[in-house]
Amino acid sequence: MIDVLAITDLHRLTVHSWHREAKPDNHYHGFLSLVCEEHQCNYLLWHEEDLARDPSATDAQIAAVKRNIDCWNQRRNDGIEQLDDALAQRLIACRTVVLPGAPPNTETPGSAIDRLSILALRIYHMEEQTERGDVAESHRTKAAQRLSILYEQHRDLARSLGELVDDIFSGSKRLKVYRQFKMYNDPSLNPRIYTAVRRAAG
Repeated sequence: MIDVLAITDLHRLTVHSWHREAKPDNHYHGFLSLVCEEHQCNYLLWHEEDLARDPSATDAQIAAVKRNIDCWNQRRNDGIEQLDDALAQRLIACRTVVLPGAPPNTETPGSAIDRLSILALRIYHMEEQTERGDVAESHRTKAAQRLSILYEQHRDLARSLGELVDDIFSGSKRLKVYRQFKMYNDPSLNPRIYTAVRRAAG
């Protein structure tokens, strides 16, 4: 089993601590260490996306940021699969018996954990907007309204993840680890890359 509350606490606590530190750290162990690694990717992706939209950024800076985004997004997707792989191993260790006809879910626990990670970041930054002193009250009010919706979405998703995990470990739902097979970073699958390599080789 996994502890959903421990996961959401990890997301919340690290988002706050990482914004006060120079580099995200990972002091967790076991499954939570994998959760933290995947969460780090979303944290770094979030801030690279901010840089990509900086009006003062040069074309060269945006190109460099885009490469960083591709790198972190690949690691993020790998992290989701690693979470699901770890859960699959736990199911084996627990000798979970999948009931005949048990259906898979529309998303895996790893994907739900990823969405909770992003929501934790969105909540943190929306909370910042409610506390800004350099904007009109209407801006803070609008941010507070959005924050209320984000809190509700987070509660709903955390509850749904808990129910999904219970169903998977009881055998009433089947865990299938879906592979993303991202093609753009693979030199053998991205035609822009392998064509350029072939040209360069003469």
